[in-house]
Amino acid sequence: MIPRFVVVPAIPTETGSTRNGTRFYCKTAPIGFNLYDNEEKRRLPTTYPTRTEAEEECLQLNNECLQCTLSERSPRVNVP
Repeated sequence: MIPRFVVVPAIPTETGSTRNGTRFYCKTAPIGFNLYDNEEKRRLPTTYPTRTEAEEECLQLNNECLQCTLSERSPRVNVP
């Protein structure tokens, strides 16, 4: 089973450009890590500075999703 949330590197932000002769080079800065939602096929907006923090949040979200799914599948017992 593929987990719903996974850790992915964040998209670098452009910090400017430099010129070398006739070419321009874009400077980028890494900004950390995002979580990717495999169900909705999109990145979550929150950015984490370290992979460890992102993995902790990812694990928590996947556990919550799993608990929600399991509670929906379990039969409901009516107690008088």
